[in-house]
Amino acid sequence: MSTSLDYLKQTGTTVVSDSGDFESIDVYKPQDATTNPSLILAAANKPGYARLIDVAVAEAKKKGGSLDVQTEAALDRLLVEFGREILQIIPGRVSTEVDARLSFDKEATKAKAHELIALYDSVGIKKERVLIKIASTWEGIQAARELERDHGIHCNLTLLFGFGQAVACAEAGVTLISPFVGRILDWYKKSTGKNYEGDEDPGVISVKKIFNYYKQHGYKTIVMGASFRNTGEIKALAGVDFLTIAPALLEQLKNSTEPVPKKLDASAAAQADPIPKVTFIDDEPAFRWALLEEAMAFEKLHEGIRKFAEDGATLKELLKKKLSA
Repeated sequence: MSTSLDYLKQTGTTVVSDSGDFESIDVYKPQDATTNPSLILAAANKPGYARLIDVAVAEAKKKGGSLDVQTEAALDRLLVEFGREILQIIPGRVSTEVDARLSFDKEATKAKAHELIALYDSVGIKKERVLIKIASTWEGIQAARELERDHGIHCNLTLLFGFGQAVACAEAGVTLISPFVGRILDWYKKSTGKNYEGDEDPGVISVKKIFNYYKQHGYKTIVMGASFRNTGEIKALAGVDFLTIAPALLEQLKNSTEPVPKKLDASAAAQADPIPKVTFIDDEPAFRWALLEEAMAFEKLHEGIRKFAEDGATLKELLKKKLSA
């Protein structure tokens, strides 16, 4: 008997697991997987993943240097160890995130991306199976542009909340964007006091607009809805390029037999009401102003960067204690 998860896959949407807990990923047969510092931190605190931490710490000690240098090396290695394990389960790609504290430093973001790709290569994973995950700041988008264009390093632009961010990412030629559907909903619920469902959900509306815009203007960048609060949001976006879904919601879809009709379609998007073309090429002031004018996007982007940075710092403290032991 087909499940709602089966029906979702039949709409043409690629299902991605949003988890660092690779022990649960194989249950849902996703194509790809995404991780972030918060997910890795949650997984790293489970006893079953202690061996990955041990590997990361041992490799960092081999490199030597100060405790801070070793801690940074251990964190990078831990991200790659998680990624390697996940890639043994899924057929596609894994997203690995650059340190959120580098979100406003283009050159440092590029350098960290190269370090992560080199680490993956050292454990036998080619760059074609990795997406470097970068916050959708101006600096992050420009770093991604150069990584994609000059080095063939594929990027996932995350913490994306505003239309202007999506436009700039498409113009930069990035492989994939991750609009955060649920966090958009959170902001509007808090701001208005209203409840939104299905097609009325502000996060769903945002992703539909981006999807239609990309298809109308011929952009190849993949739209991957992320950060869902309920299965209703997921079903309302059935047919979008990719959806990255947390295990709890994947389980709900797997346990349901309710049909999931296709809601988004590239051909229909191309024929929908035209969305005027916008450009931010080489125009940082215009990008920043567009982001500033969209209060939700501005607030959620910076809040997300802070949260990922905090969880990254907590993960580093865990590794530092291991290194000092």
